[in-house]
Amino acid sequence: MCENFLYFGDNLDILRDHIKDETIDLVYLDPPFKSNRNYNILFQERNGSESKAQIKAFEDTWKWNDQAEMAYQDVVESGPERLSKVMQAFRTFLGNNDMMAYLAMMAPRLVELHRVLKPTGSIYLHCDPTTSHYLKILMDAIFGPGNMQNEIIWGYRTGGVSKKHFARKHDTLLFYGKTEEPKFFPMQERIYYEKPFFTTKQDENGRYFADVYIRDVWDDIKPVINVSSERLGYPTQKPISLLERIIRASSEEGDIVLDPFCGCGTAVTAAQALNRRWIGIDITYLAIALIKSRLRENFGDKIKYKVIGEPVTLPDAKALAREDPYQFQWWAISKVIAQPVEKKKGADKGIDGRLYFHDEVSGTKVKTKQIILQVKSGHVSSAHIRDLRGVIERENAEIGVLITLEEPSKAMKKEAISAGFYYSPGWQKRYPRIQILTVKDLLAGKKINYPGSREANVIYKKPPSLLKISKQENRKLPYPQ
Repeated sequence: MCENFLYFGDNLDILRDHIKDETIDLVYLDPPFKSNRNYNILFQERNGSESKAQIKAFEDTWKWNDQAEMAYQDVVESGPERLSKVMQAFRTFLGNNDMMAYLAMMAPRLVELHRVLKPTGSIYLHCDPTTSHYLKILMDAIFGPGNMQNEIIWGYRTGGVSKKHFARKHDTLLFYGKTEEPKFFPMQERIYYEKPFFTTKQDENGRYFADVYIRDVWDDIKPVINVSSERLGYPTQKPISLLERIIRASSEEGDIVLDPFCGCGTAVTAAQALNRRWIGIDITYLAIALIKSRLRENFGDKIKYKVIGEPVTLPDAKALAREDPYQFQWWAISKVIAQPVEKKKGADKGIDGRLYFHDEVSGTKVKTKQIILQVKSGHVSSAHIRDLRGVIERENAEIGVLITLEEPSKAMKKEAISAGFYYSPGWQKRYPRIQILTVKDLLAGKKINYPGSREANVIYKKPPSLLKISKQENRKLPYPQ
């Protein structure tokens, strides 16, 4: 029986329709809010303008409109009395603006998260200083002020400072329990001293240290920056060590961790690595595609989870293509467990996804090879095959794959065959250099033909860096004396 679930859709609907009362041990959420102009900008066109895909996938949904008005009315009329009064006070103070819309949309979701938590469960709400004070009042109204455990400050040092004010370099995590005594496992850290003021303990290097319980100010966890090994290009990506600490502190092996805004999947990745069950929810297939790729990269084929909310029939896929071509593109990429391409300013076009494999070892070096993917939801012809061939030659890729909603013509198939084969030195086999997969093929379970089987990855794949449990979290108590 599958115990891990990845849902596509609005988390409010999914929480109400799929998650039962008091079944979740730990909730972590990092809901988006556009605290500055570029907070959610991931993709850009070659001219530097925001792409339609980015606007569609990550546009700030917290706007005061009819939807926000309906959410506000529903909370005021049907929500708990204390929450109703708080929301009315917020509106009197804030008026009808983006912040009020954000609170109106967050309130019913927090109510549902309170419902699904076990009595011993906890919730960590990740926010920044532009929203933390409002969200704290909202959490008090829903969870009760007596159930607040900590206001955790995650401080970090990154670039970008201002001469107009002190550098804004911290996030806030609001840690609440369903009750006054949620499940909690304290952790210790070492504090080092230049001289033996408070301790005579010394480590292997002769440094004096003392073991203390971790405080509510976390300044030892580095953020994900451009040169971070775990960086995926997702704008709000959080370091896996941050989620490891939260999961270790407030859950046990076998517990269920829920992230209703799972983005690039850091919470579910950390939960899987720490032997927890998990549920992730996101409203864009871009996120679902990234998470699928990330899980496969880190855990291979052994990980078991079920994706709910994606097309399961050809009419479903056609409907998605009509409604939103970009969501269709990301869904198709996710079906082959590839990674969507981050289309930055100045990047070459013609690439919708990439898939990497390793089938050649030279001494101690493992050579990384790539597959280029293009997705077409409209009419296709032999010209698209020739274009793809040009892209893989330009990118020095080994294989190119065209995913199409339409059935390919005989001329397209002939054009693909003329591209020849890629010869794998590791498997001593040939693979078609240009491959065509239809959506019908994907729904039937057909995969890309390449040296990427589980066995090949065991032999050739580099150890995944994201699964390395950070040293600061891998502490055993007590420390060796």
